[in-house]
Amino acid sequence: MEEQPTATEIEEIRTSAVTTMPPPSLTTGSPHQALVERLKDYGQEDVFALWDELSPEERDLLLRDIENLDLPRIDRITRCSLHSQGLPVAAIEPVPEKCVSTVEERTKEDREKWWRMGLKAIYEGKLGVVLLSGGQGTRLGSSDPKGCYNIGLPSGKSLFQIQAERILCVQRLAAQAMSEAGSTRPVTIQWYIMTSPFTHEPTQKFFDSHKYFGLEPDQVTFFQQGTLPCISKDGKFIMETPFSLAKAPDGNGGVYAALKSSRLLEDMASRGIKYVDCYGVDNVLVRVADPTFLGYFIDKGAASAAKVVRKAYPQEKVGVFVRRGKGGPLTVVEYTELDQSMASATNRQTGRLQYCWSNVCLHMFTLDFLNQVANGLEKDSVYHLAEKKIPSINGFTEGLKLEQFIFDCFPYAPSTALFEVLREEEFAPVKNANGSNFDTPESAKLLVLRLHTRWVIAAGGFLTHSVPLYATGVEVSPLCSYAGENLEAICRGRTFHAPCEISL
Repeated sequence: MEEQPTATEIEEIRTSAVTTMPPPSLTTGSPHQALVERLKDYGQEDVFALWDELSPEERDLLLRDIENLDLPRIDRITRCSLHSQGLPVAAIEPVPEKCVSTVEERTKEDREKWWRMGLKAIYEGKLGVVLLSGGQGTRLGSSDPKGCYNIGLPSGKSLFQIQAERILCVQRLAAQAMSEAGSTRPVTIQWYIMTSPFTHEPTQKFFDSHKYFGLEPDQVTFFQQGTLPCISKDGKFIMETPFSLAKAPDGNGGVYAALKSSRLLEDMASRGIKYVDCYGVDNVLVRVADPTFLGYFIDKGAASAAKVVRKAYPQEKVGVFVRRGKGGPLTVVEYTELDQSMASATNRQTGRLQYCWSNVCLHMFTLDFLNQVANGLEKDSVYHLAEKKIPSINGFTEGLKLEQFIFDCFPYAPSTALFEVLREEEFAPVKNANGSNFDTPESAKLLVLRLHTRWVIAAGGFLTHSVPLYATGVEVSPLCSYAGENLEAICRGRTFHAPCEISL
């Protein structure tokens, strides 16, 4: 990878550009002088290089494109992000054992206590849910939002429907739990769905056409993540056409800025929300609004938390949680940051890999912490630079996309708690088309069918099947059971022929 320019070199490049690049002619029909001068201040006047060749309509499009940019903010992000490349970072250490709640150490009493605490907080309206859903199903062979995708379950349900029905189930469970204590009223969980410019309208239409899958329309809020111009390695805007800039979404970590700019953090506060569950759309086993995880989070009193799964093997290509610096914050490093000896190192006491806690984008935050993160990330303005082929007026060209990641929040957290979950129970990602080696609709479907089959058998049900059981199973509707509970009345003594859906 080429060495990134320093801030001084960037400034010299910009100064050179300002003195050598003649401004567009300011005859009738030229861009406004004030706009040209503003762009010159940031070394970006090249966007008008082909002005004289544009039609009046194209000139209007270009002017609107430029006028809609927050140039001081984009310039700050560009400078800070380029300058941060190659700077030394604190050494990493394994996550202390005390920071992780492991599956084997949790008692039945712990789980029941956290479940009750979580349901009580949900009943009191203290939990909001944020879904990261800006991506299209491009790698799955679909241009629709990924949440619209049907992975091939017997029910034919989309990812969006499965998640909506889990919210409906938790609402019912919370209402039932509190009715036993003498309270009787419906429970509503607010669901905030982050889209992108490519998925916003199709997502809204999908929910409208499916009547919000049984949810109330006013409990679902759609908001868009931001976009940023793509830049060359010297910080210049790349033009996709002579009259438009090449832009890209600002990454799933753009959720923090988007929640703030959309005033949704204020909306959450006005509704009495104190805790926020945040997850990605492409995990078909995600336990949306998990009462146990919420109860654990409240009990720990942490600012942030994450569900983690153990690495399957040392060289698995997953980001892992680490401690950054002596006594520093927990954060996530990509697998490329771990050399082979670190990736393979084991803890002599536990026998586990020292760096074993994989990040799977299942997070919980306090609302106060989300406000702190949104302000901190904006102030620091450091984005990851992703080298990509960018569509431009000269064909695809090497350039940089500016992105933030969802885990960029953790260095700001005064405390982070990790909660181990089993991969086969809560993590079935849908990322690649069938025929790929991993994370396909087919592999995710089989994980669902196998888990739900275990639930049914544990509840006293039986299965018949005409294909090998490892290749089939049953699907339990989220409206019947959230995590395998309350199935005895439906399943005990009954025989189901796989594959099928068990529903109310």
